[in-house]
Amino acid sequence: MNSTNLFPVAIIGAGPIGLAAAAHLNKRNQPFIILESGMEIADSVRSWEHVPMFSPWKLNIDKASRELLARYNWKEPGLNRIPTGKELIEEYLLPLSETKEITPFIRLSSKVISVTRKRISKLRNLGRDSAPFMLRVETDDGVKIVEARAVIDASGTWKTPKPSGADGLPAIGEELLGDKIFYGIPDVLGKEKDRYAGKDVAVIGGGHSAINALLELADLKKENQEMNLTWILTKARVEDAYGGLDNDELPGRGKVGQRVKELVDSNEVDVLTPFFVEEMERKGNKVAIHGDSLGSTNSIMVDEVITATGLKPDISIFRELRINLDQATESPVKLAPLIDPNIHSCGSVRPHGEAELSHPEKDFYIVGMKSYGRAPTFLLATGYEQVRSVVAGLSGDLEAARQVHLELPETGVCGVPAGVDPNSVKANEDAESCCS
Repeated sequence: MNSTNLFPVAIIGAGPIGLAAAAHLNKRNQPFIILESGMEIADSVRSWEHVPMFSPWKLNIDKASRELLARYNWKEPGLNRIPTGKELIEEYLLPLSETKEITPFIRLSSKVISVTRKRISKLRNLGRDSAPFMLRVETDDGVKIVEARAVIDASGTWKTPKPSGADGLPAIGEELLGDKIFYGIPDVLGKEKDRYAGKDVAVIGGGHSAINALLELADLKKENQEMNLTWILTKARVEDAYGGLDNDELPGRGKVGQRVKELVDSNEVDVLTPFFVEEMERKGNKVAIHGDSLGSTNSIMVDEVITATGLKPDISIFRELRINLDQATESPVKLAPLIDPNIHSCGSVRPHGEAELSHPEKDFYIVGMKSYGRAPTFLLATGYEQVRSVVAGLSGDLEAARQVHLELPETGVCGVPAGVDPNSVKANEDAESCCS
């Protein structure tokens, strides 16, 4: 037997997809270890726990995980109900993580900072496939080494948001305004209420994360009429951000699009589109945002900025591995044409699994949201099928790995920014409006 097989499969991330991978490995009697950078499981989900999901429970529960939870008389939530992030954790992920089959193998406060082959540099071929992976992990007790026979990276992209600048880089001066910019979806009606009440706030981004932030700000504005809200997008038309509305088969997302349309129609929010942010600077207690709007320079002054321009994968930890990523999406090359947001919505992504997720580096896989790179067309149900197929392949069941089945709700095709060819790579970088 190959000595590498004595090591566990290392799963990076204890979120929905990482825990699902653990459930599938347990089902096939494969040893594993889960390395979670946060102090609790589902650390990234906790940062948006106040936000309702788009998809109902029936699309958010992994099959192997359901089977495992059934042994513990788990009460399954109503399958047509749409959970918040908090409910996803409390009603599903936490009970799953606490099963005796999974909980002993979770390592919290364990941030993976690099992955390589043991004593094998990136340049070396001899013995590469038989060498164990070596993961360097930051813990509360210092840097530790974890050896593994395979690696499943399910760490997601939530902690690596895109900046405000329209060119993919931080706007000039943006990095000096950390106290004035929130990246993602703040808890406007909860923990962050005092930060935004009565303030002039700009929300940058054309996707559903930006829309969620706008809707909560609008609710807060009902209590603080002196608030002014500005929505900054790069799209040709604000209508391109609304999504499928009543035709969206994900009712949660359709409702969000309808609500923001009503907000814009009632002039409760000032819309700047197309507007390409170029520079940001502090002006006393305010922030000046400068940008280009159809060739003309424009500026606005606000108290706070919420940037929700999309996410990108952290690929720095793979520098010593042979990873084949698409240049535009930063997803696995074979997966990229299946998820291109210029062509596909969440529901039109074709089934894919181990074959599309494989790399030249044998037994290394990026799954879940991170496998989509910069593309936003991901749903949890997609990730669950990914890990089922990957685990089947790692277990030697190649037939099960090949038989990939996925049924997703249809949505609409994303909008693109003004003046950009929908078939161009540039369009890809702004197509954050499909999914969340």
